[in-house]
Amino acid sequence: MPDREHTLFLLDGMALVYRAHFAFANNPIRTAAGRNTSAIYGFANTLLELITKQAPTHLAVVFDTAAPTARHTAFPAYKAQRQEMPEELSAAIPDVKRLIRAFNLPVLQLDGYEADDIIGTLAREAAVQDFTTYMVTPDKDFGQLVNEHVLIYRPGRMGDDAEILGVPEVLAKWGVTRCAQVIDILGLWGDTSDNIPGVPGVGEKTAQKLIAQYDTIEGVLDHAAEQKGKLKESLVKFRDQALLSKSLATIDVNVPLPFEPEVLRIGPRD
Repeated sequence: MPDREHTLFLLDGMALVYRAHFAFANNPIRTAAGRNTSAIYGFANTLLELITKQAPTHLAVVFDTAAPTARHTAFPAYKAQRQEMPEELSAAIPDVKRLIRAFNLPVLQLDGYEADDIIGTLAREAAVQDFTTYMVTPDKDFGQLVNEHVLIYRPGRMGDDAEILGVPEVLAKWGVTRCAQVIDILGLWGDTSDNIPGVPGVGEKTAQKLIAQYDTIEGVLDHAAEQKGKLKESLVKFRDQALLSKSLATIDVNVPLPFEPEVLRIGPRD
């Protein structure tokens, strides 16, 4: 781990709860009364493993709320393709939050903002105050936030070791020269998990090639005339959609939520 005075772990609560629930999909954990507690059990294991093995000084779990965000306003189809949350998982979430609070850890959420935005904001603010921050999430979009003080921590699956992604790993994974270009790749390529459309016909390899040549999505679009055939047609026709997609993929690091280190400090649990 990087040698800084404080270590902050910010957990993408909903992503980790989903992951925990479906990890036991073939053999759910149930109480004697038949209630499915897979999500609670799996999340508790992740939390205990992080605290005991990684020994962070500060930690918070961040959740989305049901309120629409600016992304939904700009693009009503944003995330609209996602299936409704399974009823058993939905029923477990209040108890997951009770569990977190029993650890004397904060649950952070704010209407109008996604967990990604809160994590991004706090990670940026923490870096200024001599923290190293680990964003605990399986979500690839967080690559755009990585710098020398902010890293991705992807918990292991099925006994595998956790994966830590710093700047070199993100650059290699996405084929870019700056972590911020992850946004440009997503703007061109799209993101089916969030229903971000991108530019039709542009896949990952083409997006990487174009960004390597023109640096940003705006640079690509300004040089659309230099392309040939269907690629040229798509870049011209879907210019506005490409710019919208970049906006949708950009994590907001200006959420009006204060960074309060003492609130996030790990103490004795109940």
